[in-house]
Amino acid sequence: MALIYPSLISGDLLNLRHEIDQFDPICPGYHLDIMDFQFVPNLTWGPAFINAIAKATKKKLWVHLMVKNPADFLAALQLPPQSIVSFHLENNVDITKTIQAISVKKWLPGLSISPKTPIEKSFEFLKDIHQLTIMSVEPGFSGQSFIDASIAKIEHLAAYRAAENLKFRIAVDGGINSENINPTVHAGVDDIAAAAALFNANNPVHAYEQLVKIASK
Repeated sequence: MALIYPSLISGDLLNLRHEIDQFDPICPGYHLDIMDFQFVPNLTWGPAFINAIAKATKKKLWVHLMVKNPADFLAALQLPPQSIVSFHLENNVDITKTIQAISVKKWLPGLSISPKTPIEKSFEFLKDIHQLTIMSVEPGFSGQSFIDASIAKIEHLAAYRAAENLKFRIAVDGGINSENINPTVHAGVDDIAAAAALFNANNPVHAYEQLVKIASK
C-alpha cells in the first residue's frame, strides 16, 4: 500500500505544532520542502526550522532539497537515522558524491526529477538510492495542477524497476488529490506527498483519511 505524507509547506505555518499533533496518530511521516530562492523561485524553511520539526515528531521525515548547493544543507541538518533526504537530478553537483554524503549520515538518499527531465537520466543512479521522486508539477510552489503525463513516467519507471530487479521506492510530489491519487498508485507509486488537497480542506485529517481510502481501492 502506498504511503501518504502530509506536506507541511501547505499547513498553517503559524500553528505547525497543531498540524503535527493532529497528523501524528494517522500518518507515516511528513514531507518537508526546502527551497532557497536560487534553484527554484521560492523560499521556505532553513535547516534550523527543519531540525525543530525533527524534534517535534518521531515520525519519518522526507526532506526534499530544492536548493542550489545541497551539501550546505546536509551539513546543517540534524535528522534522525532513516530520514529520507532527496535532492534534484538537475542540480549541477556530483550526484554520486551527494548520494554518498547522505548515506554516510545514515539517512536514506533520494533523487527528484522535474517534469521536463527524461526519466532515463535517473537510471544509472537507481541502484544506489532509496527513492526516486517524480515531480508531477514544476518544482517551487504548492497548489499547482497535476501534470497528467506523470502517470506514464511512473509506469515506465515501475516497469524498469521490475525488469532490473531493483528495490528503490517510487514517489510522486505535486498536485495530488482525490481524482488522481488512485491512478498514480496503480501506476506503481509507493510514496505520495499531499499538500493542498489536505490543508485547503475544511478538515485536513478527514481529507487525509479520504485520500488513504481512495488510494487503497
